[in-house]
Amino acid sequence: MACHKSAQKCIRKTIRQTAVNKSRMSKIRTFVKKALDILSKSSDTNERQQAFVNAESQLMKGVNKGVIHKNTAARKVSRLAKRLNSTSA
Repeated sequence: MACHKSAQKCIRKTIRQTAVNKSRMSKIRTFVKKALDILSKSSDTNERQQAFVNAESQLMKGVNKGVIHKNTAARKVSRLAKRLNSTSA
């Protein structure tokens, strides 16, 4: 256990921030999974485009909040876009 008051505060902050980051990552994963599901099953182009935009938005929010690395998000967006374009063609 931490002995100093500042170290105890750091532990409290870390616990709170970990909970926030877990929530954000869960939200990102949910949107990406929904997008993948819609891209593979749906034939409606508007629905597919909207799912892609929502997933991309959540990934970029994760980057801005520091939850995921920007290259990781870029890779995931690129793969989603590739899937969107290949199935719509």
